[in-house]
Amino acid sequence: QVQLVESGGGLVQAGGSLRLSCAASARTFITYTMGWFRQAPGKEREFVAAINWNGGNTLYANSVKARFTISRENAKNTVYLQMSRLKPEDTAVYYCAADIDVHTPVDPLQYDYWGQGTQVTVSS
Repeated sequence: QVQLVESGGGLVQAGGSLRLSCAASARTFITYTMGWFRQAPGKEREFVAAINWNGGNTLYANSVKARFTISRENAKNTVYLQMSRLKPEDTAVYYCAADIDVHTPVDPLQYDYWGQGTQVTVSS
């Protein structure tokens, strides 16, 4: 069983930056693929970014590419999402997800473990 706890959300003006963190309880954190998803009111949960076990492979949604950076620090059981040049359309609850056997990182059904989410609000 893996517990995930996100932090770092908040209110920011358009053009600003935030860094989200996700702390995992798994003793074998290094074996997990980690993903970030987001869900805006009235919309489906959508893929944001994913990172493999050693950080050697990352994947981004087109809407955040070149603005967001996913990274991980296995010694701290933590994955990060650095968000820059934020836009009002980035407003959503951001969720951290984890699983070991992920073949399609953009598919939320591939992940068994989820955090409770952290709210990001970008004002115009």
